[in-house]
Amino acid sequence: MPVWMLCVPVLFPILAGAVMLARPIEDRQKRQVYVAGAVILNAVLALAVLIWTPDGVLTLIRFSDTMQIALQIDGVGRVFGILVSLLWPLTTFYSFEYMKHEGRENKFFGFFTMTFGVIVGVAFADNFLTLYLFYELLTLATLPLVMHSMDGKARYAGKKYLIYSLSGAAFAFITMIFLLNYGSTLDFTFGGVLDLSRVGGHETLLQAVFVLGFFGFGVKAAIFPFHGWLPDASVAPTPVSALLHAVAVVKAGIFAVIRLTYYGFGCDFLRGSWAQAVTMAAAIVTIVYGSAMALRTPHLKRRLAYSTVSNLSYILFSVTLMTPAGLAGGLSHMVFHAVIKITLFFCAGAIIYKTHREYVYQLDGFGRAMPVTMAAFTIASLGLMGIPPLAGFVSKWGIATAAVETGTPLAYAGVAALIVSALLTALYLMAVILRAYFPGKGFDPASVKEVEDPNRLMTVPLIVLSVASVLLGLCASPLIAVFEQIAAGLL
Repeated sequence: MPVWMLCVPVLFPILAGAVMLARPIEDRQKRQVYVAGAVILNAVLALAVLIWTPDGVLTLIRFSDTMQIALQIDGVGRVFGILVSLLWPLTTFYSFEYMKHEGRENKFFGFFTMTFGVIVGVAFADNFLTLYLFYELLTLATLPLVMHSMDGKARYAGKKYLIYSLSGAAFAFITMIFLLNYGSTLDFTFGGVLDLSRVGGHETLLQAVFVLGFFGFGVKAAIFPFHGWLPDASVAPTPVSALLHAVAVVKAGIFAVIRLTYYGFGCDFLRGSWAQAVTMAAAIVTIVYGSAMALRTPHLKRRLAYSTVSNLSYILFSVTLMTPAGLAGGLSHMVFHAVIKITLFFCAGAIIYKTHREYVYQLDGFGRAMPVTMAAFTIASLGLMGIPPLAGFVSKWGIATAAVETGTPLAYAGVAALIVSALLTALYLMAVILRAYFPGKGFDPASVKEVEDPNRLMTVPLIVLSVASVLLGLCASPLIAVFEQIAAGLL
Protein backbone atom coordinates (compact mmCIF):
# COMPACT_ATOMS: atom_id res chain seq x y z
CA MET A 1 0.00 0.00 0.00
CA PRO A 2 1.46 3.44 -0.93
CA VAL A 3 2.52 5.62 1.95
CA TRP A 4 0.29 8.53 0.83
CA MET A 5 -2.71 6.46 1.87
CA LEU A 6 -1.89 7.37 5.48
CA CYS A 7 -3.40 10.83 5.03
CA VAL A 8 -6.66 9.71 3.37
CA PRO A 9 -8.52 8.50 6.54
CA VAL A 10 -7.43 11.71 8.23
CA LEU A 11 -8.32 14.28 5.60
CA PHE A 12 -11.39 12.67 3.99
CA PRO A 13 -13.79 12.93 6.98
CA ILE A 14 -12.53 16.42 7.82
CA LEU A 15 -13.38 17.55 4.30
CA ALA A 16 -16.68 15.62 4.30
CA GLY A 17 -17.73 17.28 7.57
CA ALA A 18 -16.65 20.72 6.37
CA VAL A 19 -18.75 20.31 3.21
CA MET A 20 -21.80 19.55 5.34
CA LEU A 21 -21.23 22.67 7.43
CA ALA A 22 -20.77 24.82 4.33
CA ARG A 23 -23.72 23.31 2.42
CA PRO A 24 -26.25 21.89 4.90
CA ILE A 25 -28.42 18.99 3.76
CA GLU A 26 -32.00 19.69 4.80
CA ASP A 27 -33.50 16.34 3.84
CA ARG A 28 -32.92 13.95 6.76
CA GLN A 29 -32.74 10.80 4.64
CA LYS A 30 -30.20 12.30 2.24
CA ARG A 31 -28.17 13.60 5.17
CA GLN A 32 -28.11 10.20 6.80
CA VAL A 33 -27.02 8.53 3.55
CA TYR A 34 -24.24 11.12 3.15
CA VAL A 35 -22.99 10.78 6.74
CA ALA A 36 -23.27 6.99 6.81
CA GLY A 37 -21.44 6.74 3.49
CA ALA A 38 -18.64 9.04 4.62
CA VAL A 39 -18.19 7.34 8.00
CA ILE A 40 -18.37 3.76 6.73
CA LEU A 41 -16.04 4.49 3.81
CA ASN A 42 -13.55 6.16 6.12
CA ALA A 43 -13.74 3.32 8.63
CA VAL A 44 -12.99 0.85 5.83
CA LEU A 45 -10.12 2.99 4.57
CA ALA A 46 -8.68 3.40 8.06
CA LEU A 47 -8.91 -0.32 8.81
CA ALA A 48 -7.30 -1.15 5.46
CA VAL A 49 -4.40 1.19 6.23
CA LEU A 50 -4.09 -0.20 9.75
CA ILE A 51 -4.08 -3.82 8.59
CA TRP A 52 -1.93 -3.41 5.46
CA THR A 53 0.31 -0.74 6.95
CA PRO A 54 2.40 1.22 4.44
CA ASP A 55 6.14 1.19 5.01
CA GLY A 56 7.76 4.48 5.82
CA VAL A 57 6.72 7.90 7.06
CA LEU A 58 4.47 10.36 5.26
CA THR A 59 5.78 13.89 5.87
CA LEU A 60 3.09 16.49 5.28
CA ILE A 61 4.93 19.64 6.43
CA ARG A 62 8.64 19.91 7.26
CA PHE A 63 9.74 22.80 9.47
CA SER A 64 13.26 21.51 10.18
CA ASP A 65 15.16 18.25 10.49
CA THR A 66 13.66 17.67 13.95
CA MET A 67 10.22 19.23 13.51
CA GLN A 68 7.67 18.02 10.98
CA ILE A 69 4.03 17.10 10.67
CA ALA A 70 4.21 13.44 9.72
CA LEU A 71 2.11 10.28 9.83
CA GLN A 72 3.15 6.70 10.57
CA ILE A 73 1.55 3.68 12.23
CA ASP A 74 3.10 1.63 15.02
CA GLY A 75 1.67 -0.87 17.49
CA VAL A 76 0.05 1.56 19.92
CA GLY A 77 -1.33 3.70 17.10
CA ARG A 78 -2.76 0.60 15.45
CA VAL A 79 -4.65 -0.38 18.62
CA PHE A 80 -6.14 3.08 19.04
CA GLY A 81 -6.94 3.44 15.34
CA ILE A 82 -8.74 0.11 15.09
CA LEU A 83 -10.73 0.86 18.25
CA VAL A 84 -11.93 4.19 16.87
CA SER A 85 -12.65 2.84 13.39
CA LEU A 86 -14.84 0.01 14.70
CA LEU A 87 -16.84 2.06 17.20
CA TRP A 88 -17.47 5.19 15.11
CA PRO A 89 -19.92 3.62 12.62
CA LEU A 90 -21.99 2.13 15.45
CA THR A 91 -22.18 5.55 17.09
CA THR A 92 -23.20 7.07 13.76
CA PHE A 93 -26.25 4.83 13.30
CA TYR A 94 -27.21 5.29 16.94
CA SER A 95 -27.00 9.06 16.44
CA PHE A 96 -29.38 9.05 13.45
CA GLU A 97 -32.27 8.14 15.71
CA TYR A 98 -31.16 9.93 18.86
CA MET A 99 -30.53 13.31 17.23
CA LYS A 100 -34.10 13.57 15.91
CA HIS A 101 -35.17 15.25 19.15
CA GLU A 102 -32.03 17.38 19.54
CA GLY A 103 -32.24 19.48 16.37
CA ARG A 104 -29.42 21.23 14.44
CA GLU A 105 -28.45 17.91 12.89
CA ASN A 106 -26.33 19.40 10.10
CA LYS A 107 -24.11 21.13 12.61
CA PHE A 108 -23.91 18.02 14.77
CA PHE A 109 -23.06 15.58 12.01
CA GLY A 110 -20.67 18.02 10.37
CA PHE A 111 -18.46 18.30 13.46
CA PHE A 112 -19.10 14.65 14.34
CA THR A 113 -17.67 13.55 10.97
CA MET A 114 -14.73 15.95 11.21
CA THR A 115 -13.87 14.60 14.64
CA PHE A 116 -13.48 11.12 13.15
CA GLY A 117 -10.65 12.38 10.94
CA VAL A 118 -9.01 14.31 13.76
CA ILE A 119 -8.95 11.32 16.11
CA VAL A 120 -7.50 9.13 13.34
CA GLY A 121 -4.81 11.81 13.04
CA VAL A 122 -4.03 11.36 16.72
CA ALA A 123 -3.66 7.60 16.19
CA PHE A 124 -1.50 8.01 13.06
CA ALA A 125 0.80 10.72 14.47
CA ASP A 126 4.48 9.96 13.94
CA ASN A 127 5.87 12.42 16.49
CA PHE A 128 4.96 14.70 19.38
CA LEU A 129 4.44 17.78 17.19
CA THR A 130 1.90 15.97 15.02
CA LEU A 131 0.21 14.50 18.08
CA TYR A 132 -0.01 17.97 19.62
CA LEU A 133 -1.55 19.42 16.44
CA PHE A 134 -4.34 16.86 16.27
CA TYR A 135 -4.76 16.93 20.05
CA GLU A 136 -5.58 20.64 19.86
CA LEU A 137 -7.80 20.15 16.81
CA LEU A 138 -9.71 17.53 18.78
CA THR A 139 -10.65 20.14 21.37
CA LEU A 140 -11.86 22.55 18.68
CA ALA A 141 -13.79 19.87 16.77
CA THR A 142 -15.60 18.52 19.83
CA LEU A 143 -16.38 21.86 21.49
CA PRO A 144 -19.44 22.54 19.27
CA LEU A 145 -20.66 19.01 20.05
CA VAL A 146 -20.44 19.62 23.80
CA MET A 147 -22.27 22.94 23.40
CA HIS A 148 -24.80 21.56 20.92
CA SER A 149 -28.00 22.56 22.74
CA MET A 150 -26.59 26.07 23.42
CA ASP A 151 -28.55 26.48 26.64
CA GLY A 152 -26.97 27.80 29.83
CA LYS A 153 -25.69 24.41 31.01
CA ALA A 154 -24.21 23.58 27.61
CA ARG A 155 -22.43 26.92 27.31
CA TYR A 156 -21.04 26.55 30.82
CA ALA A 157 -19.87 22.99 30.10
CA GLY A 158 -18.29 24.09 26.83
CA LYS A 159 -16.47 26.98 28.45
CA LYS A 160 -15.16 24.70 31.19
CA TYR A 161 -14.12 22.05 28.67
CA LEU A 162 -12.27 24.64 26.59
CA ILE A 163 -10.43 26.18 29.55
CA TYR A 164 -9.39 22.82 30.96
CA SER A 165 -8.32 21.42 27.59
CA LEU A 166 -6.33 24.45 26.44
CA SER A 167 -4.64 24.79 29.84
CA GLY A 168 -3.64 21.13 29.78
CA ALA A 169 -2.38 21.46 26.22
CA ALA A 170 -0.23 24.43 27.30
CA PHE A 171 1.47 22.23 29.92
CA ALA A 172 1.97 19.55 27.28
CA PHE A 173 3.51 22.11 24.92
CA ILE A 174 6.09 23.06 27.54
CA THR A 175 6.95 19.39 27.93
CA MET A 176 7.39 19.06 24.17
CA ILE A 177 9.87 21.95 24.14
CA PHE A 178 11.98 20.25 26.81
CA LEU A 179 11.90 16.97 24.89
CA LEU A 180 13.16 18.83 21.84
CA ASN A 181 16.01 20.43 23.80
CA TYR A 182 17.07 17.35 25.77
CA GLY A 183 16.17 14.68 23.26
CA SER A 184 17.58 13.49 19.99
CA THR A 185 14.25 13.74 18.13
CA LEU A 186 10.54 14.36 18.58
CA ASP A 187 9.74 11.12 16.75
CA PHE A 188 8.10 8.44 18.86
CA THR A 189 10.86 6.07 19.93
CA PHE A 190 10.09 3.12 22.17
CA GLY A 191 12.27 3.51 25.25
CA GLY A 192 12.40 7.30 25.04
CA VAL A 193 14.18 10.03 23.09
CA LEU A 194 16.26 11.68 25.82
CA ASP A 195 19.92 12.20 24.99
CA LEU A 196 21.86 11.12 28.08
CA SER A 197 24.75 13.44 27.21
CA ARG A 198 22.38 16.40 27.63
CA VAL A 199 20.37 15.06 30.55
CA GLY A 200 23.23 14.81 33.04
CA GLY A 201 22.66 17.20 35.96
CA HIS A 202 19.11 18.05 34.85
CA GLU A 203 17.34 14.89 36.00
CA THR A 204 15.14 16.59 38.60
CA LEU A 205 14.12 19.31 36.15
CA LEU A 206 13.15 16.79 33.49
CA GLN A 207 11.22 14.71 35.99
CA ALA A 208 9.27 17.83 36.95
CA VAL A 209 8.61 18.50 33.27
CA PHE A 210 7.32 14.95 32.87
CA VAL A 211 4.89 15.48 35.75
CA LEU A 212 3.76 18.71 34.09
CA GLY A 213 3.17 16.89 30.81
CA PHE A 214 1.46 13.97 32.53
CA PHE A 215 -1.11 16.26 34.12
CA GLY A 216 -1.33 18.34 30.93
CA PHE A 217 -2.28 15.40 28.75
CA GLY A 218 -4.06 13.93 31.78
CA VAL A 219 -6.67 16.70 31.65
CA LYS A 220 -8.40 14.91 28.79
CA ALA A 221 -7.95 11.65 30.71
CA ALA A 222 -9.79 13.31 33.65
CA ILE A 223 -7.03 12.88 36.23
CA PHE A 224 -7.86 14.40 39.63
CA PRO A 225 -8.00 17.38 40.26
CA PHE A 226 -8.40 18.24 36.55
CA HIS A 227 -11.44 16.03 36.01
CA GLY A 228 -14.17 18.63 36.54
CA TRP A 229 -14.95 19.19 32.86
CA LEU A 230 -15.98 15.57 32.26
CA PRO A 231 -19.13 15.25 34.43
CA ASP A 232 -20.32 18.67 33.26
CA ALA A 233 -19.83 17.63 29.62
CA SER A 234 -22.53 14.99 30.15
CA VAL A 235 -25.08 17.69 29.25
CA ALA A 236 -24.11 17.06 25.63
CA PRO A 237 -26.24 14.72 23.49
CA THR A 238 -25.63 11.10 24.47
CA PRO A 239 -23.73 10.15 21.29
CA VAL A 240 -21.30 12.94 22.16
CA SER A 241 -21.06 11.73 25.76
CA ALA A 242 -20.30 8.25 24.46
CA LEU A 243 -17.51 9.59 22.26
CA LEU A 244 -16.13 11.88 24.98
CA HIS A 245 -16.27 9.34 27.79
CA ALA A 246 -15.49 6.11 25.96
CA VAL A 247 -13.65 6.56 22.69
CA ALA A 248 -12.34 9.83 21.35
CA VAL A 249 -11.37 12.55 23.81
CA VAL A 250 -10.57 10.67 27.01
CA LYS A 251 -8.77 7.86 25.20
CA ALA A 252 -6.76 10.47 23.28
CA GLY A 253 -5.57 11.73 26.68
CA ILE A 254 -4.62 8.19 27.68
CA PHE A 255 -2.91 7.65 24.32
CA ALA A 256 -0.88 10.84 24.75
CA VAL A 257 0.23 9.85 28.26
CA ILE A 258 1.38 6.46 26.93
CA ARG A 259 3.36 8.24 24.22
CA LEU A 260 4.87 10.66 26.73
CA THR A 261 5.87 7.92 29.19
CA TYR A 262 7.06 5.09 26.97
CA TYR A 263 8.00 6.91 23.76
CA GLY A 264 9.18 10.27 25.11
CA PHE A 265 10.91 10.26 28.49
CA GLY A 266 11.28 6.49 28.69
CA CYS A 267 10.64 4.16 31.60
CA ASP A 268 14.33 3.64 32.38
CA PHE A 269 14.67 7.35 33.12
CA LEU A 270 11.46 7.62 35.16
CA ARG A 271 11.23 4.32 37.01
CA GLY A 272 11.88 4.70 40.75
CA SER A 273 11.82 8.50 40.64
CA TRP A 274 9.64 10.89 42.59
CA ALA A 275 7.91 11.70 39.29
CA GLN A 276 6.69 8.13 39.02
CA ALA A 277 5.46 8.23 42.62
CA VAL A 278 3.54 11.48 42.14
CA THR A 279 1.82 10.39 38.93
CA MET A 280 0.97 6.94 40.27
CA ALA A 281 -0.41 8.42 43.48
CA ALA A 282 -2.61 10.80 41.47
CA ALA A 283 -4.01 7.87 39.49
CA ILE A 284 -4.71 5.90 42.68
CA VAL A 285 -6.55 8.82 44.29
CA THR A 286 -8.61 9.32 41.12
CA ILE A 287 -9.61 5.63 41.00
CA VAL A 288 -11.24 5.79 44.43
CA TYR A 289 -12.53 9.35 44.11
CA GLY A 290 -14.30 8.72 40.80
CA SER A 291 -16.02 5.59 42.08
CA ALA A 292 -17.10 7.28 45.30
CA MET A 293 -18.57 10.23 43.40
CA ALA A 294 -20.38 7.87 41.04
CA LEU A 295 -22.01 6.15 44.01
CA ARG A 296 -23.37 9.39 45.43
CA THR A 297 -24.57 10.85 42.11
CA PRO A 298 -28.26 10.13 41.29
CA HIS A 299 -28.14 11.47 37.72
CA LEU A 300 -27.53 8.47 35.44
CA LYS A 301 -25.23 10.09 32.86
CA ARG A 302 -23.23 11.94 35.51
CA ARG A 303 -22.90 8.67 37.43
CA LEU A 304 -21.45 7.06 34.32
CA ALA A 305 -19.22 10.10 33.81
CA TYR A 306 -17.69 9.74 37.28
CA SER A 307 -17.33 6.03 36.57
CA THR A 308 -15.28 7.04 33.53
CA VAL A 309 -13.10 9.29 35.70
CA SER A 310 -12.29 6.26 37.85
CA ASN A 311 -11.73 3.78 35.05
CA LEU A 312 -9.47 6.08 33.06
CA SER A 313 -7.16 6.15 36.05
CA TYR A 314 -7.11 2.34 36.09
CA ILE A 315 -5.28 2.76 32.78
CA LEU A 316 -3.11 5.63 34.02
CA PHE A 317 -2.16 3.62 37.10
CA SER A 318 -1.16 0.70 34.91
CA VAL A 319 0.84 2.99 32.63
CA THR A 320 2.69 4.55 35.59
CA LEU A 321 3.88 1.13 36.69
CA MET A 322 6.32 1.64 33.81
CA THR A 323 6.74 -2.05 33.06
CA PRO A 324 5.85 -4.08 29.96
CA ALA A 325 3.10 -5.82 31.93
CA GLY A 326 1.77 -2.44 33.03
CA LEU A 327 1.59 -1.15 29.46
CA ALA A 328 -0.11 -4.35 28.28
CA GLY A 329 -2.66 -4.09 31.08
CA GLY A 330 -3.29 -0.44 30.29
CA LEU A 331 -3.83 -1.13 26.60
CA SER A 332 -6.24 -3.96 27.37
CA HIS A 333 -8.36 -1.78 29.68
CA MET A 334 -8.25 1.08 27.17
CA VAL A 335 -9.91 -1.19 24.61
CA PHE A 336 -12.25 -3.16 26.88
CA HIS A 337 -13.42 -0.13 28.84
CA ALA A 338 -14.22 1.69 25.59
CA VAL A 339 -16.57 -1.09 24.46
CA ILE A 340 -18.21 -1.44 27.88
CA LYS A 341 -18.63 2.26 28.59
CA ILE A 342 -19.99 3.19 25.17
CA THR A 343 -22.61 0.48 25.74
CA LEU A 344 -23.60 1.97 29.08
CA PHE A 345 -23.92 5.46 27.63
CA PHE A 346 -25.96 4.16 24.71
CA CYS A 347 -28.31 2.52 27.22
CA ALA A 348 -28.60 5.75 29.19
CA GLY A 349 -29.30 7.61 25.96
CA ALA A 350 -32.00 5.13 24.97
CA ILE A 351 -33.71 5.68 28.32
CA ILE A 352 -33.53 9.47 28.01
CA TYR A 353 -34.67 9.39 24.38
CA LYS A 354 -37.75 7.26 25.06
CA THR A 355 -38.77 8.50 28.51
CA HIS A 356 -36.91 11.76 29.27
CA ARG A 357 -36.05 10.25 32.66
CA GLU A 358 -32.49 10.99 33.74
CA TYR A 359 -32.25 9.89 37.38
CA VAL A 360 -31.63 6.46 38.86
CA TYR A 361 -34.66 6.67 41.17
CA GLN A 362 -36.91 7.07 38.09
CA LEU A 363 -35.99 3.69 36.57
CA ASP A 364 -38.18 1.35 38.60
CA GLY A 365 -39.63 -1.42 36.43
CA PHE A 366 -37.61 -0.61 33.32
CA GLY A 367 -36.25 -4.17 33.13
CA ARG A 368 -39.46 -5.48 31.56
CA ALA A 369 -40.45 -2.26 29.83
CA MET A 370 -37.11 -1.89 27.99
CA PRO A 371 -35.78 -5.47 27.85
CA VAL A 372 -33.08 -4.97 25.21
CA THR A 373 -31.77 -1.75 26.72
CA MET A 374 -31.64 -3.06 30.27
CA ALA A 375 -30.17 -6.42 29.22
CA ALA A 376 -27.34 -4.57 27.46
CA PHE A 377 -26.91 -2.32 30.50
CA THR A 378 -26.69 -5.36 32.77
CA ILE A 379 -24.12 -7.17 30.63
CA ALA A 380 -21.96 -4.04 30.35
CA SER A 381 -22.31 -3.36 34.08
CA LEU A 382 -21.15 -6.87 34.98
CA GLY A 383 -18.18 -6.37 32.71
CA LEU A 384 -17.29 -3.04 34.31
CA MET A 385 -17.57 -4.61 37.77
CA GLY A 386 -14.97 -7.15 36.68
CA ILE A 387 -17.12 -10.28 36.77
CA PRO A 388 -15.36 -13.18 34.99
CA PRO A 389 -15.19 -14.12 32.18
CA LEU A 390 -16.25 -10.73 30.79
CA ALA A 391 -13.76 -8.31 29.27
CA GLY A 392 -13.58 -5.99 32.28
CA PHE A 393 -12.33 -8.82 34.47
CA VAL A 394 -9.54 -9.69 32.02
CA SER A 395 -8.14 -6.16 31.86
CA LYS A 396 -8.49 -5.48 35.60
CA TRP A 397 -6.80 -8.78 36.39
CA GLY A 398 -3.95 -7.83 34.06
CA ILE A 399 -3.52 -4.46 35.78
CA ALA A 400 -3.58 -5.97 39.28
CA THR A 401 -1.12 -8.70 38.27
CA ALA A 402 1.26 -6.13 36.79
CA ALA A 403 1.07 -4.09 40.00
CA VAL A 404 1.81 -7.07 42.21
CA GLU A 405 4.76 -8.02 40.01
CA THR A 406 6.15 -4.50 40.46
CA GLY A 407 6.26 -5.10 44.21
CA THR A 408 6.48 -1.50 45.42
CA PRO A 409 4.35 -0.18 48.32
CA LEU A 410 2.62 2.32 46.04
CA ALA A 411 1.77 -0.42 43.55
CA TYR A 412 0.23 -2.46 46.37
CA ALA A 413 -1.76 0.63 47.36
CA GLY A 414 -3.00 0.73 43.79
CA VAL A 415 -4.20 -2.87 44.05
CA ALA A 416 -6.12 -1.93 47.20
CA ALA A 417 -7.65 1.01 45.31
CA LEU A 418 -8.72 -1.35 42.51
CA ILE A 419 -10.48 -3.59 45.04
CA VAL A 420 -12.26 -0.66 46.72
CA SER A 421 -13.26 0.72 43.35
CA ALA A 422 -14.61 -2.67 42.23
CA LEU A 423 -16.83 -2.77 45.31
CA LEU A 424 -18.08 0.78 44.73
CA THR A 425 -18.66 -0.01 41.05
CA ALA A 426 -20.86 -2.95 42.01
CA LEU A 427 -22.84 -0.70 44.35
CA TYR A 428 -23.49 2.18 41.93
CA LEU A 429 -24.34 -0.06 38.97
CA MET A 430 -26.33 -2.71 40.82
CA ALA A 431 -28.47 0.08 42.24
CA VAL A 432 -29.65 0.76 38.68
CA ILE A 433 -30.11 -2.90 37.77
CA LEU A 434 -32.03 -3.80 40.94
CA ARG A 435 -34.40 -0.86 40.51
CA ALA A 436 -35.02 -1.85 36.90
CA TYR A 437 -35.75 -5.52 37.56
CA PHE A 438 -36.95 -5.53 41.18
CA PRO A 439 -38.89 -2.33 41.90
CA GLY A 440 -40.05 -1.71 45.46
CA LYS A 441 -43.44 -2.32 46.99
CA GLY A 442 -44.75 1.10 46.05
CA PHE A 443 -44.09 0.55 42.36
CA ASP A 444 -47.00 1.38 40.04
CA PRO A 445 -46.90 -0.62 36.76
CA ALA A 446 -48.83 2.17 35.10
CA SER A 447 -45.75 4.39 35.45
CA VAL A 448 -43.94 2.34 32.76
CA LYS A 449 -46.97 1.53 30.60
CA GLU A 450 -45.74 3.78 27.78
CA VAL A 451 -42.07 2.86 28.18
CA GLU A 452 -40.46 0.73 25.46
CA ASP A 453 -37.17 0.09 23.70
CA PRO A 454 -36.16 2.45 20.88
CA ASN A 455 -36.04 1.31 17.26
CA ARG A 456 -33.36 -0.80 15.59
CA LEU A 457 -31.05 2.11 14.82
CA MET A 458 -30.42 2.30 18.58
CA THR A 459 -30.99 -1.28 19.74
CA VAL A 460 -28.82 -3.04 17.12
CA PRO A 461 -25.66 -1.16 18.24
CA LEU A 462 -26.55 -2.13 21.83
CA ILE A 463 -26.81 -5.80 20.88
CA VAL A 464 -23.59 -5.73 18.83
CA LEU A 465 -21.64 -4.04 21.63
CA SER A 466 -23.02 -6.41 24.27
CA VAL A 467 -21.97 -9.43 22.23
CA ALA A 468 -18.58 -7.82 21.64
CA SER A 469 -17.99 -7.26 25.36
CA VAL A 470 -18.70 -10.94 26.04
CA LEU A 471 -16.55 -12.19 23.16
CA LEU A 472 -13.67 -9.91 24.12
CA GLY A 473 -13.63 -11.57 27.53
CA LEU A 474 -13.94 -15.12 26.24
CA CYS A 475 -11.41 -14.65 23.42
CA ALA A 476 -9.04 -12.19 25.09
CA SER A 477 -5.85 -14.28 24.82
CA PRO A 478 -4.89 -13.32 21.24
CA LEU A 479 -5.45 -9.64 21.99
CA ILE A 480 -3.46 -9.78 25.21
CA ALA A 481 -0.63 -11.47 23.30
CA VAL A 482 -0.60 -8.56 20.84
CA PHE A 483 -0.59 -6.02 23.68
CA GLU A 484 2.33 -7.84 25.29
CA GLN A 485 4.29 -7.67 22.04
CA ILE A 486 3.61 -3.95 21.79
CA ALA A 487 4.68 -3.49 25.41
CA ALA A 488 7.92 -5.34 24.66
CA GLY A 489 8.64 -2.97 21.77
CA LEU A 490 8.22 -5.68 19.13
CA LEU A 491 5.27 -4.05 17.30
